[in-house]
Amino acid sequence: MMVLGLFLSALCAYLMGSINSAIIVSRIYAKEDIRTHGSGNAGMTNILRTYGKLPAAWTAVGDFAKGALAVLLGRLFFYILGVDAGFDVGFVAGFFALLGHLFPIYFGFRGGKGVLTSAGVIFVIHPLIFLLLAVIIIPIMFLTRIVSLGSVLGAVLFPVLTFFFCGRTWSVDLLFALLMGAVVLFMHRANIKRLLNGTENRFPKKSKKNSAPARSKKRR
Repeated sequence: MMVLGLFLSALCAYLMGSINSAIIVSRIYAKEDIRTHGSGNAGMTNILRTYGKLPAAWTAVGDFAKGALAVLLGRLFFYILGVDAGFDVGFVAGFFALLGHLFPIYFGFRGGKGVLTSAGVIFVIHPLIFLLLAVIIIPIMFLTRIVSLGSVLGAVLFPVLTFFFCGRTWSVDLLFALLMGAVVLFMHRANIKRLLNGTENRFPKKSKKNSAPARSKKRR
């Protein structure tokens, strides 16, 4: 029953994570695939740069929600099966939701970088750590106008905070935190290189008007 619960949790979480909000939003909003624009990444930042704030907001909500819902769904499976895994199975579901976001089966296994989906997982499993990460990272992103810097810091700080808040010893929580952090860092390896070189892109202080909606408007 435990193996069945883990299998169902992982499978459903992966399929849920594969529902890429950025690709769906870009197709609905502009009849395009966001992966053909900007950085080519199917994530909120590329949506924001390409289409503007409202599509980016919908993308953020979708990516965050599927991470959170995957954790709750994984826990629900074990509750229904009446099995005690001895650890929070939400981490298993959350990690597979992250894999689904990175390598979505519905979209040719080309997805985003997993930051918002990871944030949704952390929000449900460790609300206090999520709050601390938000308090630290959001001001840094606003001051530097570099989204990837906040993403990288979050991937580094999540295992560190987990270590201090979960008994300062090896645990399943710490193992999954290290694993999730490592995956996010790997997906940001090009950003890290640009950060070290001082060439990473910044958002302008005033956003440029988006040209995407104009393409869809018909001339009167």
